[in-house]
Amino acid sequence: MTTSRPRGFSLIELLVVMAIIAALVTIALPRYQATVQTARLTALKENLRVLRTSLDRHFEDRGTYPESLQALVEAKYLKSVPVDPVSESAQSWILMNDPDGEVEGVVDVRSGAQGMTPDGVPYADL
Repeated sequence: MTTSRPRGFSLIELLVVMAIIAALVTIALPRYQATVQTARLTALKENLRVLRTSLDRHFEDRGTYPESLQALVEAKYLKSVPVDPVSESAQSWILMNDPDGEVEGVVDVRSGAQGMTPDGVPYADL
C-alpha cells in the first residue's frame, strides 16, 4: 500500500520566491532606467553633431544655409531627418536662424525635448 503525498510548493515557499524577485527588481530597475536615459542623451548629442555638421557642409558647398532640415535630405546631406531620442520625434527640432540676420536659413539646431539632462542642463541648451 503506497500513500501519495501531494507534490508542489507551499504558499510560504512561493511567497519567499516572490519576495526575492521583488527585491532583485527593486535593485535592477533604477540602474536600467539610468542606463536608458544615458543612452538617449548620448544619441541626442550624436544626432545634434550630425545635424550641425550637415548644416556646415551645406553652407561650405553652396554658400547658403538650408531653409529646413528636409532641404538637407533633398540635397543628399542626410538620408533622413534624425529622430530626437528624448522626445522620440523628428518634428521636435528647434531650428535656429542667424541672430544677427546676416545670413538666411537654418544656422543651428537644438533639441525640442522638455526637461533636463542628469547634469541639470536643459536639453534645448545642448
